[in-house]
Amino acid sequence: MPTPFRLPGAFLCVAAALAALGAAAPLAAQQAPAAAPPAAPAGRPPATKPLEDGPWDITTEQARIHVTVVTKNLDHPWGLAFLPDGGMLVTERPGRLRVIRGGVLDPKPIEGLPPIRAAVIGGLSDVVLHPQFARNRLVYFSYSKPDKTEPSNTTLAVARARWDGGGALANVEDVFVAPDWYGPETAGKNHRCCGQGPADGSFGARMVFGRDGLLYVTSGDRNWGERSQEPSSDFGKIVRIRDDGGIPKNNPFVGKEGFRPEIYTLGHRNPTGLTVHPVTGEIWSTEFGPRGGDELNRIEAGKNYGWILVTHGQHYNGDPVVSGAEHVPGMVDPVLYWVPSINPGNIAFYNGRPFAPWRGDLFIATMTRSLVRIAFDRTGHPGKQEKMLTELGQRLRDVRVGPDGYLYVLTDETAGALLRIGPAK
Repeated sequence: MPTPFRLPGAFLCVAAALAALGAAAPLAAQQAPAAAPPAAPAGRPPATKPLEDGPWDITTEQARIHVTVVTKNLDHPWGLAFLPDGGMLVTERPGRLRVIRGGVLDPKPIEGLPPIRAAVIGGLSDVVLHPQFARNRLVYFSYSKPDKTEPSNTTLAVARARWDGGGALANVEDVFVAPDWYGPETAGKNHRCCGQGPADGSFGARMVFGRDGLLYVTSGDRNWGERSQEPSSDFGKIVRIRDDGGIPKNNPFVGKEGFRPEIYTLGHRNPTGLTVHPVTGEIWSTEFGPRGGDELNRIEAGKNYGWILVTHGQHYNGDPVVSGAEHVPGMVDPVLYWVPSINPGNIAFYNGRPFAPWRGDLFIATMTRSLVRIAFDRTGHPGKQEKMLTELGQRLRDVRVGPDGYLYVLTDETAGALLRIGPAK
């Protein structure tokens, strides 16, 4: 049985704002200027205050932490990858790939990216290194790929490139391009149910290499949730491919009539978090619900996670949920769900040394301006949850455990930043 977690107050998720206010207003809300703006009108998310310089010493339930700013001057940073030499790659949603060396952001973005449509919440998304990066120098990034003749039509793509540490990528090629080209014109004519949002939303686009050496990619429903249940579409799926884009022979739907062979799981809305459990090797994901119903899922090959037929959330126009909230035959219930929404971003299980009490806990970056820590009992069931970093008042997109055992967090703001969380002295 899934475990509910309810937070006090009404948190308005990004998708709800998109549906209620249209594309332009939510974009402005996400890209709040650095200067403190006036209070937001009723029904809109509160504006973000500028991040101070820090550092901050904060007492949490399990540890006293020291939070520092590694760098500012990032515009809606989305994904983070640690380099063998101690540096970091960071994506910016407007379409830039940045490198941080010695704690200093290179002012010049890395060149060589393909054309990217950065609209609403689409753009340049995640970045991961090949498991053998130190040898082959291969970097993978997910992005919103525009059609050559009609740029407003886009699809989710994953590109691979070779990067020698210099100022430009080389040998850039797409290894995955979802077959579902979609844009505002189609969205206005396809008679979608449930008051869903704009076509430039819900890309998913999170990636991780599993222990099997294969690349897992989340593909959101693009606010056309009906297609999450269609096996001929990559909308609302998690796909699994080889490092060259090929299809693994043991993918669960290979050879099954009507199914795309790259599909690993189906029935997702907007999975924005993806990670590998450091002990079990299991794949875990977080997922945006509509009004409520955000989820934490353990990903299993061939399973159906229910959307758009099953959700603990509510459709924006009040349409009833077709099959209910849980215990639906053939559908997998979430490990956890949240009502109201927490707007989850990426996730990371902690396995470092500096914070021994956190080992085995899961951290979730959220757009409701907190880092959520989830503890698990000895049987693997989720228990107590703690909201951290609320003092900073920042929307959080990504969280990673660094090679030093510290936590690194990206703030999803126009005046975005990379934060580091270590033990307080």
